[in-house]
Amino acid sequence: MPLFEFQRYQPEHAFQPLSGERLFDHLSEHLLEHGEHLLRYLQRLPEEDRSLVEQLIREGYLDKDERGRLLVTLKGQRRIAQKALQELFNAPQRDAPGRHETAWRGSGEIQPEETRPYQFGDPLSLVEPHQTLRNALRRQAQNFPGATGHRGIHLAEEDFVVYETWHASRCATVMLLDMSGSMGRYGKFLQAKRVALALRELIRQQYPEDYLEIIGFYTFTTPLSDRALLLATPKEVSIFDSRVYLRISLDHPPRHVPEHFTNIHAALRVARERLRRTGCANRQILCITDGEPTAHLEGREVVLIYPPSEKTARLTIEEAVRCHLEGIHISTVALVDDPFYFGLTRFVQRLAAACRGTAVYCSVDNLATGVLESFRAGRRIRRTWGR
Repeated sequence: MPLFEFQRYQPEHAFQPLSGERLFDHLSEHLLEHGEHLLRYLQRLPEEDRSLVEQLIREGYLDKDERGRLLVTLKGQRRIAQKALQELFNAPQRDAPGRHETAWRGSGEIQPEETRPYQFGDPLSLVEPHQTLRNALRRQAQNFPGATGHRGIHLAEEDFVVYETWHASRCATVMLLDMSGSMGRYGKFLQAKRVALALRELIRQQYPEDYLEIIGFYTFTTPLSDRALLLATPKEVSIFDSRVYLRISLDHPPRHVPEHFTNIHAALRVARERLRRTGCANRQILCITDGEPTAHLEGREVVLIYPPSEKTARLTIEEAVRCHLEGIHISTVALVDDPFYFGLTRFVQRLAAACRGTAVYCSVDNLATGVLESFRAGRRIRRTWGR
């Protein structure tokens, strides 16, 4: 992708140069797809094509580290995340009150139809005035039939009605993002990464007290910071044998390890350990994957098995049950690009049934909806340990 492609957005007859914001928006689409490879490409550009890169550096979207390598600044990361949030979750600005939650606070936050009688300790800010006054008028009409309205309205405790609210405690979420080789097909990983960026930005804006960590899983697992997530790419397939059975020592790994396998077992274990440290009572795991597990842990070894084995599935489900026993809700979002691929749907059904979790099946196009609904539903569930 040569840099001159960016210049096509600037007509020859225009007098103003292309803004850094528009230039970076165009660059970010390729950055999401190619990650670190794109930054290395920009680093090697000839001198005559570096002017636009220098413009992005001047405007604060790109920078160089101490070794002179290009990196995306915090301003650039937030620009990409906010753009993903607006495009995928469709909550860009304050508008007329509706049912879609946004980061704005206002008249659309409380729904009048969800009310209940006042209970001692409810804050007065939740009092619903119209129904409260109607209750008082109805009570006075029953107690004083035929009386005129000159008596005024006298409120009693039984008249008060308050808005019903969701349980809105702090929630800890770990998103598990499949980075196996198959995620590189049909744009699955690109869309999953955009959804992860959008969810992280949504939590920053709307649930600032929440905890979110994103962990990529493949043969191994790796935590994904904002910058690491932006530059992440799926692992390349390095073994094409029809049958694979390998044991890899974690203490003494070989020089070349096939990384494109799907280790949900290890990902769930890491997520459980991370959530245990948060101290939150409300905890959940969101797992985005497109395949059955093909790797698991046995002691200090990683076992790679293809085609997927029953042993790997069983150990993965057992780890999900441990999460459930510690009060962690699991939502598995399965990217089903092949309607005849029943292995993934069967596994996700078994996992959800065993840990009393949620199974979501979707295509790449409606992945954002599936993840957003799973995240918000998980925040509303009260959970206790051992149930």
